[in-house]
Amino acid sequence: MKVSIVIAVYHNEGAISKTHEKVQSIFSKELKQHDYEIVFVDDGSKDGSLQEILNIREGNPKVKAITFTRNFGQMAAMLAGFKQATGDVVINLSADLQDPVELIPKMVEKWEEGAETVICYRIDRADSFSAKLFSRLAYGVMRISRPEIPPGGFDFVLMDRKVMDEFNAIDVRHRYFQGDLLWTGYRTSFIPYSRLKREIGKSQYNFGKKLKNFLDAVLDSSYLPIRFISLLGLITSGLGVLYSFSIVFSWFKGETPFDGWAPIMIAILLVGGLIMVMLGIIGEYVWRINEEVRRRPNYVVRDKFL
Repeated sequence: MKVSIVIAVYHNEGAISKTHEKVQSIFSKELKQHDYEIVFVDDGSKDGSLQEILNIREGNPKVKAITFTRNFGQMAAMLAGFKQATGDVVINLSADLQDPVELIPKMVEKWEEGAETVICYRIDRADSFSAKLFSRLAYGVMRISRPEIPPGGFDFVLMDRKVMDEFNAIDVRHRYFQGDLLWTGYRTSFIPYSRLKREIGKSQYNFGKKLKNFLDAVLDSSYLPIRFISLLGLITSGLGVLYSFSIVFSWFKGETPFDGWAPIMIAILLVGGLIMVMLGIIGEYVWRINEEVRRRPNYVVRDKFL
């Protein structure tokens, strides 16, 4: 059996060699009966990440490399690696040493027992309080419409070849990895783990990228925003009707519920704010429709070292 390890790289200089050493050690000991390949995808790094990959490749012919013209994002790098992978199973692994490489033999064992997808999901993470809080809130919202997503989320997964082929066949922009993978419906086995502390460098996954991933998850694979708009509209309309009855009742009694513009302004601001929120959410959907119509690729490859 051949195992493909796909590793998206963005400013991971120093960590790449250690990740490669750990993977190589696994396949020289626990999984020595299996062949393997490592597909590094450099997502437009401006440090020495690409050169480090090429140096590794000189000493290990099982290493492949793809480099982008610029930074297109982690999901784009993963997609490029998945399409280049040739193994019977494909494992997505981070380049920052936060995913325990030691779990790979167990993932392969689960696959050999009949699982078509093996998901290592995070039950804890050695990150800052703000990162943990954002993760809990984001996955809490996503699980409202997709309860099958583990509470801590996942990126470290093994996919059977037929799962990989189905995943690659999905041709849309703004992909959401976790939702698309679970959507395929193949037999899945779960392995819990604690995400390790970053040993080298700092995370390039800033708040903007986290927010983008959250919006992709909610808008592309969930009906929640549309339902939220509908529910909010119904509640606002209901409150407006009740308030109208109150005004009519007060008018019959000869009592005016307000003397000036303040209540009117409050109502205008409330309804206006709700309309702006709704238009913003609808605008996100319209932008994604526009992106689909334009049919631009998710990434542009500069070079391949295969």
